[in-house]
Amino acid sequence: MSTKIPECWSSDSQAEGLRIELSPELYLLLPFNQFLLAELKIEKSEHHLRLVFAMHEVLVSGKNLKRLHIAMQKKELAFIAKASTNYQLPSMDGAPLIQSIVVTEAKSHGD
Repeated sequence: MSTKIPECWSSDSQAEGLRIELSPELYLLLPFNQFLLAELKIEKSEHHLRLVFAMHEVLVSGKNLKRLHIAMQKKELAFIAKASTNYQLPSMDGAPLIQSIVVTEAKSHGD
């Protein structure tokens, strides 16, 4: 039996967008040409990463999310998913651990 923690993110220099696994049945793909900004807030041991696209806002919470922020800066963040609830402790190497992902659609000014 493997004790390796499943990856909850990946980077790819050839990616043209961010694929988000919201559940095993629901995936969302946001193209980098609609990416507007990334904001990382570090509050004690909890990290909050906000990614804003033209039509969506993605809020990621977890630990050690600085690598995701840097990958997004380079437009290389290819995939994110919430880590399994079995793996709530960050690994010893400081690998990112995504504990929640919330995606909201931007509201148009006419709504």
